[in-house]
Amino acid sequence: MSEKNPAPADRVWTAALLVIGDEILSGRTQDRNIAQVASWLNLQGIRLAEVRVVADSMELIGEAVTQLKARNDYLFTTGGIGPTHDDITVDAIAAALGVPVVVHPRARAVLEEYYASRGGLNDARLRMARVPEGADLIENRMSGAPGIRMGSIFILAGVPHIAGMMLEALSNTLEGGKPMLSKTVGCWVAESEIADFLGAAEKAHPGAQIGSYPFFREGKVGANFVIRSTEPAILDACLAQVVRGLADMGHDPVLDGI
Repeated sequence: MSEKNPAPADRVWTAALLVIGDEILSGRTQDRNIAQVASWLNLQGIRLAEVRVVADSMELIGEAVTQLKARNDYLFTTGGIGPTHDDITVDAIAAALGVPVVVHPRARAVLEEYYASRGGLNDARLRMARVPEGADLIENRMSGAPGIRMGSIFILAGVPHIAGMMLEALSNTLEGGKPMLSKTVGCWVAESEIADFLGAAEKAHPGAQIGSYPFFREGKVGANFVIRSTEPAILDACLAQVVRGLADMGHDPVLDGI
């Protein structure tokens, strides 16, 4: 976005996350990337709007990439960029974009250096230098094999700590809006008893959202209420009304949640 045409102050930037892998869908592996991608995006002022999980299938990956890219500012993928034959994310995304797959010269050089003392660069390891034509690289300080940026698409590793390092390398490089702030108040009350009150509190503070998360503990029902806003003043005002209202109804609000 140029300085002559800045984004509106209330512009909401969105991203989608495509989680790729048969091992996720089979239950053998539990995904840990959704939470860290969502948290990182929020710090960049970008909302994670949707998440899709697909198998290692050229057709399914390509279909998801086309759909998710079309309705979000950014698309992140995790998984399927390793050295084995079933790591097909690069091929599927390249096919969806209508470009060939090529060996990125800088990626090859990075891998050659990394594997110089680890048995050398064989054909399997060289697969990790393959990118859609025209792509840029995302630094990977852990294992050498880089992530890939293709326009608004970011192709990350599936291993959570490696994906996290790739996100770190991207920090403060994407255009986004204001980070979403949040505060929590908990209460031993059934959310159904105060649903109307919460709706009124949210309506009284445009720009704030209240999420209700019920639980059952110690033989009692309760809920944590998470108030979100990009504006600190609106957040604090909405929180104050919720806390005051709960107390006025005879409940005992707990800041930071139960």
